[in-house]
Amino acid sequence: MSLENKKIFITSALPYANGSIHIGHMVGYIQADIWSRFLKMHDHDVVFVCASDAHGTPIMLSAEDLGVEPEELAAEYTRQHENDFKDFHVSFDNYHTTHSEENESLVKEIYGKLKDNDCIRTEIIEQAYDDKENMFLPDRYVRGTCPKCNEPDQYGDNCEKCGATYKPTDLIDPISAISGKTPSLKESEHYFMKLTKFNNMLKEWIETIDIHPSVKSKLQEWFDVGLRDWDISRDAPYFGFIIPGEEDKYFYVWLDAPIGYFASLKNLSDKSKLHFEEYFHDDPTTHMVHFIGKDIIYFHALFWPAVLEGAGLKKPDAIYVNGFLTVNGQKMSKSRGTFIKARTYLDHLDPEYLRYYFAYKSSSGIDDFDLDTVDFQNRINADLIGKWINIASRSSKFIRDHFENCLSEDIDDDLLEIFNNEAKIVKGLYQKRELGQSMRKIMLLADKANQYLDQEKPWIMIKDDNEKENVQKVCTNALNMFLKLTIMLKPVMPEVAKNVESFMNLSDLNWSNISDVIKDHKINDYENLLTRIREEDIERIIKK
Repeated sequence: MSLENKKIFITSALPYANGSIHIGHMVGYIQADIWSRFLKMHDHDVVFVCASDAHGTPIMLSAEDLGVEPEELAAEYTRQHENDFKDFHVSFDNYHTTHSEENESLVKEIYGKLKDNDCIRTEIIEQAYDDKENMFLPDRYVRGTCPKCNEPDQYGDNCEKCGATYKPTDLIDPISAISGKTPSLKESEHYFMKLTKFNNMLKEWIETIDIHPSVKSKLQEWFDVGLRDWDISRDAPYFGFIIPGEEDKYFYVWLDAPIGYFASLKNLSDKSKLHFEEYFHDDPTTHMVHFIGKDIIYFHALFWPAVLEGAGLKKPDAIYVNGFLTVNGQKMSKSRGTFIKARTYLDHLDPEYLRYYFAYKSSSGIDDFDLDTVDFQNRINADLIGKWINIASRSSKFIRDHFENCLSEDIDDDLLEIFNNEAKIVKGLYQKRELGQSMRKIMLLADKANQYLDQEKPWIMIKDDNEKENVQKVCTNALNMFLKLTIMLKPVMPEVAKNVESFMNLSDLNWSNISDVIKDHKINDYENLLTRIREEDIERIIKK
């Protein structure tokens, strides 16, 4: 699917504003940011947005426990999340919140279109009700045994083991997650989105978009079971947007959350030259991409496109799904010291180490992957410091000490052309989001550069006055190779790349600069670009 001459709208899944972000969350955001940066380096017209998911019962209950208003709690986590993303160099063009005027306006507009197009119905249903707390229980606040596979301690909407979806009233031996009591059943009128009406459209649409085959297979399982109309309302008390014409019924958070993508875009357009309507309506010149975790496929690949179709709006062109992160072979665990908050990591280690490791472990598929802390330390020290940065530190000292930081006029064009050609392969891997293969290819090229230095031995040549010009040429070749590698790594390592640009006395480099050759050029003194990870650095994170 060509992206030439397209306005590309990239979104990342909205983090829930009821807790801190951990490094498992960061997988999808880093993958999306790397791809966004790569496209921008090719001068594509890219807008990359996100927002906090700021509604729902959990936020309301947490706020009650803390004695604050839900808006205040959500706003605080929104600020915290935005700072975490910024410090991990995730370069959103806009970060907003679903608890906003833009989102409320768009939710009501889309809901109105759905009603006008006969996509909404009402039904009196029985719901789990907590008599002790005097409130209807959201799906996730009822737990019990899965009615399909008999796995205990599952949520009231889907089973984490077998993936089945169901109603909370279908659970075996249900209990309220709030009071621990067995809930009663109570009737209430609810609003439903007619998801079943879009069965054929969704099947056909899925075949037209960029989505991994394994995700298609998962979606087919849901089609085989049969889609169900979607309950889009919740009874008071609830933190969210009230349904027009109602007094005590609210839109379910999963209706307004994905609309938050457009709300963030609208917020950006109101303070820039961006034309919101081009992205909001089904404009063939726009390309909408969602990066999500595999736990929210149903919402993004079934419910969300049905809502957009029903409202006559643009549907996603691509949905890229990431797997989950384990740490040292296990689910993240506080007791094992492997439940690592994003901020905890940032307090102790360079964020670009984790960006590189996640890229190295990532593919275009949805496989889970492990952050083995020993492998992490070894990979960073070997690849980034031992291979990539080593090229600059080895060769720059000769240029500084013997040639007043001036590069040679003479270079080996054939040698550098090898790197130019290999960069085309790396580019193709980036385009397909095969980040792990990209990193491996880049490190093979870094090996080639170091082997070249080992072969030429400038530290021996410099002792011979007749060989000094050759030393300048060799080190100039090496620094050109290093610069090409830096451009290839720039989507992953943006801050180090910026420091390399300063060291090499160059302005902002794009992918097109890979074929450039830097010669007869004054560089600056080399300063250490990265330091090795020590065992104690990781031990401090685990201890924290």
